[in-house]
Amino acid sequence: EQPPTHKTLLLGEASCMYVSLNNIYVTFPKDGKTLICRGHIENGEIEFLAYGEVPGSVLNQFSMDEYGGYFRIATTTWVNATSQNNVYALDMGLNTVGKLENLAPGETIYSARFMGDRCYLVTFRQVDPFFVIDLKDPSNPAVLGWLKIPGFSRYLHPYDQDHVIGIGTETSRVKISLFDVSNVSDPREMDKYTVGTEYEWSDSLVLGDHKALLFDKSKNLLVIPVSISGIDSVWQGAYVFNISLPE
Repeated sequence: EQPPTHKTLLLGEASCMYVSLNNIYVTFPKDGKTLICRGHIENGEIEFLAYGEVPGSVLNQFSMDEYGGYFRIATTTWVNATSQNNVYALDMGLNTVGKLENLAPGETIYSARFMGDRCYLVTFRQVDPFFVIDLKDPSNPAVLGWLKIPGFSRYLHPYDQDHVIGIGTETSRVKISLFDVSNVSDPREMDKYTVGTEYEWSDSLVLGDHKALLFDKSKNLLVIPVSISGIDSVWQGAYVFNISLPE
């Protein structure tokens, strides 16, 4: 029976938004930087309390996260026509307290996922570097390990604390990967499935819209919409996967 609580704000052109239980973060691109506003949510009211900025541009809401009283964000910057990637940790006043810069020069971020005190980052140019980044100490982010495999992941989804699902493409076909990050210094792609044959092209809405994914951990069930195009045929439907770990 409670009426909706709302507030009208004039903020300008926003690029991305991330919402935690108590805060709203809105980002704005400006002159090669990302401006960040933090709005605090309390008793149905929104009050903007902090403003900050970091170098580079942010990909989407999964490139941002709040954890343990810190806001974390991954960006791509361009220096002299060369790209590099960065992870920043900011306090609640949106002051930068830690940074990890110049990751994978010449590549750009294709997907990111923050899970607790870790960040998983995929960059791409020719192969798919999958980075495991430690954020346990927000003042000193560090790369724990990385993996290079063909193709790239467009969306990363947590399976459990030690496994991450990647959905992307390889040779113009949709690829689902299961990454094992239990050994953070040596992550590995423990299994993968590529949709379609080598003579076909496949696509999925999940590559551009994470809401197209159905994942039920309790049933080890993953469902994605798929379209497959061949030389003289087109098929559209859903692929249903069982995802389980070895005993």
